[in-house]
Amino acid sequence: MSKLLDDVVSELSRLPGVGRRTAMRLAMHMLRMEEHDVMLMTQAMARFRSDIRYCSRCNNLSDGDVCEICSDATRDRSTVCVVEQVKDVLSIENTRQYNGLYHVLGGVISPMQGIGPSDLKIDLLLDHLASGDVREVILALSTTVEGETTSFYISRRLQACEGVRLTSIARGIGFGDELDYADDLTIAHALHNRRPL
Repeated sequence: MSKLLDDVVSELSRLPGVGRRTAMRLAMHMLRMEEHDVMLMTQAMARFRSDIRYCSRCNNLSDGDVCEICSDATRDRSTVCVVEQVKDVLSIENTRQYNGLYHVLGGVISPMQGIGPSDLKIDLLLDHLASGDVREVILALSTTVEGETTSFYISRRLQACEGVRLTSIARGIGFGDELDYADDLTIAHALHNRRPL
């Protein structure tokens, strides 16, 4: 194999979810592309990595100091949805069901990985809440042990914020799921989070 091809395959296979076979297919596809198109792609990736910033208010991705969502005057500023990562913002935005603001923690508390509360953007969230505009904080964290630990920690920290209602996204049986395939904890969450029809 060509050393150049091997280098490209090795670099592409460093991406999450991309094994050597997929990296080889991608490399061969790029080889068939017009050279100009490959240059545009690599320049866009280089610009993205060097120029992207994090919003000073919510820690979401931004081209400047403040992201588009935080600067959008039509958003509901009384509600903040707390998520782990930027990709979670994108997932919620794709539903078109939420019009409030966000706060991106940058991960979850995970002692096994050496991530403590001070490694997350929890203090930035508390600074935002200190403005007094926020009336509800929605925790939209994963249901893993780390996610639940982080939710518990944040709920304890938010007890000092008077007038702020703390909620969590509903959990339970997913659309199209069957009860006999759900675990006990999922069924318990579904029963606890039941709603009237």
